Amino acid sequence: MQEDRLAWIFGSSRSGSTWLLKMLSELEGVVPVDDPHLGHHLGVWRPIPLAWATSDDPPQLSTLLEIKAEEPGYFFAERHREAWQGPLRELITTRFEAQAPEAGVADPAQAAAFVVKEPGSHVAPFLAELFPASKVIFLLRDGRDVVDSWLDAYSDGSWAIPGGAFPVNEEGRIPLIKWLSEVWAYRSRAVKQAYDTRADGDRVQIRYEELRSETEACLERVCAMVGIESGRVSEVVEAHHFEKLPRTERGRHSFARQARPGGWRDNLSAAEKKTMHEAMGNALVEFGYEVDEPLAAAG
Repeated sequence: MQEDRLAWIFGSSRSGSTWLLKMLSELEGVVPVDDPHLGHHLGVWRPIPLAWATSDDPPQLSTLLEIKAEEPGYFFAERHREAWQGPLRELITTRFEAQAPEAGVADPAQAAAFVVKEPGSHVAPFLAELFPASKVIFLLRDGRDVVDSWLDAYSDGSWAIPGGAFPVNEEGRIPLIKWLSEVWAYRSRAVKQAYDTRADGDRVQIRYEELRSETEACLERVCAMVGIESGRVSEVVEAHHFEKLPRTERGRHSFARQARPGGWRDNLSAAEKKTMHEAMGNALVEFGYEVDEPLAAAG
């Protein structure tokens, strides 16, 4: 695999990354890697989410990679980087190449691009440093819609239950909102950090709201940056409109829930909105999202 043909889709989960990857995967020579979860193995959260339900003060979210980096016994200790960095690169590269035949690309060296959708994007700076010639796609969505979407996923009968989610009770909604809001802010800032390490020709930022309204133009930008033939973009976009999904495959409790930006306003209570803005209000403003004055004051 040529490293400059590796492109990461970084951003918060529930931001349209699956939709984007599906469209890109239908283009010639693209090897899609869907949810390798590198970030969830390399960037274990500290403290555990339970802290947001049991601590009197909001904890400071971090990862083992940050906290343990200077401890000599930690596997990924900075002082031993020369020992683990090369083998880790080789492991990841070899694993991605193994998926090439499944995408119809017999020889990984002939792939137009390996496009990796990484849900654990809080380790984006680590991965960007590990693969310095790789490209970065920063997919950004309003954190309030992200939290709203995850709250639906943590409900009885949702698509996420078999994958490890659970139906949260009413008492647990506020702590869960605190945690999810902190995660969105942390991940968004981490991806921005990785994005800032790349030259303009090796990075592209797409807002979910823009992806919804200008899908074809967004895909064209990605193709131009990654080096993918874009002749079929219009056809692929047409086939993947949200509205073309059967009604039984979209809506509440479905993976494809709702594509309308701003739905959080209708779905969350006043207390839940206040909690959300207290946790992520500064980050929302930082990333260019408007915060209503009463909500901003509440934070």
